Amino acid sequence: MSQRTPPRPRHTLDDLLELMAVLRDPQYGCPWDVAQDWRSIVPHTLEEAYEVADAIERRAFDELPGELGDLLFQVVYYSRFGVEEGRFDFHDVVDTLTAKMLARHPHVFPDGTLASRRSGVSAAEVETRQVKASWEARKATEREDRDAVSALDDVPLALPALSRANKLSKRAARVGFDWPDTRGAIAKIREELAEVEAAMTANDDDHTREEVGDLLFAVVNLSRRLKADPEHSLRATNRKFERRFRHVERRLSEDGHAPGSASLDEMNRHWEDAKRREKNPTEESLNE
Repeated sequence: MSQRTPPRPRHTLDDLLELMAVLRDPQYGCPWDVAQDWRSIVPHTLEEAYEVADAIERRAFDELPGELGDLLFQVVYYSRFGVEEGRFDFHDVVDTLTAKMLARHPHVFPDGTLASRRSGVSAAEVETRQVKASWEARKATEREDRDAVSALDDVPLALPALSRANKLSKRAARVGFDWPDTRGAIAKIREELAEVEAAMTANDDDHTREEVGDLLFAVVNLSRRLKADPEHSLRATNRKFERRFRHVERRLSEDGHAPGSASLDEMNRHWEDAKRREKNPTEESLNE
């Protein structure tokens, strides 16, 4: 009878930090890893964050440990750069984060220490306006400590445009630059759409593109007012569009046509069929 191979010991965070140190070793490390610097890793960090979001959106939880690991690896990378330049190490990152979160949650840690944690704090209490106001006040103080001079300071430039627009409008709203209700946001969308149409009528392409940007920003403001994250909402619409368009392609293929050779009326007919099937799940699956 064959013997089972014993499971390998689980790796630890210290193993990961040692691995990074070896990869970055100028003599014995990986040439690609040795060649990286602060800026060259940034695109990889953004990509890994998107892949985490994608796995969650798809509920691919079996993939999530790997995707979260890839994202953590980016933090380890930056921490290694910090060690090599004598700036900070991974433990400084953990310490700074923990201290910040303790300070931002006085409703849970009254003395700002882990040992002072309260018991019996309900989710409803955590979600009260007072707690949220305290959180925002503390973040504002942190920004002041970093010599911030604008409510819009430290909104990252590298954020996706929709997410950054959402954060910018939230910051402005916190200091009172906002409509009193959603009707104002809807009116602004109508105003911006009219300005897009006016620019198109004038055949001014540059102005049209500018007004389209204004229109998108106004839609983001409405999303914020409705507490609908615009990035999440658009990702959901992207998935819906892709699902329906793939249905159109399948139906055209069954008819012996390709999208490029079919009429718009024919494609629209299959598109409406896809919408109808989604509204009536008892019909034939779109994934047949």
